Amino acid sequence: MTRRQVLVFRELPADQLARLQAVHEVTVANPRKPEQRDAFFAALPAAQGLIGSSYPIDAGILAQAASLQVVSSISVGIDNYDTAELQRRGIMLCHTPGVLTETTADTIFALVIATSRRLIELATHLRDGHWTRNIDESLFGWDVHGKRLGIVGFGRIGQALARRAALGFGMPVLYHNTREVALPELAGKARHVGLEQLLAEADIVVLTLPLTENTRGLIDAEKLSAMKPGAILVNGSRGAIVDEAALLASLDAGHLRAAGLDVFAVEPLPLDSPLRRHPRVTALPHIGSATHETRHAMAVLATSNLLQALAGERPAAVAVG
Repeated sequence: MTRRQVLVFRELPADQLARLQAVHEVTVANPRKPEQRDAFFAALPAAQGLIGSSYPIDAGILAQAASLQVVSSISVGIDNYDTAELQRRGIMLCHTPGVLTETTADTIFALVIATSRRLIELATHLRDGHWTRNIDESLFGWDVHGKRLGIVGFGRIGQALARRAALGFGMPVLYHNTREVALPELAGKARHVGLEQLLAEADIVVLTLPLTENTRGLIDAEKLSAMKPGAILVNGSRGAIVDEAALLASLDAGHLRAAGLDVFAVEPLPLDSPLRRHPRVTALPHIGSATHETRHAMAVLATSNLLQALAGERPAAVAVG
């Protein structure tokens, strides 16, 4: 097989980098690092394959990549990529669905529990030396079991979350999706409803839908005000789906009880963001799939996708092309 030019724009595990180097000419240059940025742009014109994540590959980048045939993203989300321009130029985009489903669902459900039971707040209370007597009701949390869970977006992760909630915690599940999904194990335990009904009835609303032009800003002031008073919002998908200013206003007004956020409109979350220290917000640094096992599995799939595409084969996980 002809050796191709591959540009790795986010570091790969050593074993996966070795897989690429065995058959292709590989340049590793992470443009987020100032000392590697020039090398990234110097390698871009000759690159026939890109592999990495968490860096916007937009029309400006693609205009400098005259030889590019395939981009392999180490992610399931593809909102960092200009899909219209990729299609126009005939460049394939691959991603890594499936391998992160269960891990991300674990994280989101952990955030549901942590937010409802105020775990981070109370751990900090103890660590800071404030636990000098038994806590009173001002520090009590709220039960998770038996509460009504609303899931907006019912793909792999939403379905995995529903199984945890309905089968493990006895939570009736409402879900909003473009279509009804038949899951025999959740028969009678999960109902497909409109978004308005879900917001009005759910005690805890969880977002597990992709960021698109249709979902950007979906959860705005109007949608937040339509939520059940005292409800909790958890976002485990993409930060830009939620109007963060409207969310803060709803929390400050006491309409929403709390929010659990693993994602934000700007990441890393700016130091001056009020979401960092808001007393009703449980915030995590985008750790949905961040376990050793899952991140390695994502790298394996992304590497396989790239190798197959450069060999003229069709990878299993193609998002565009």
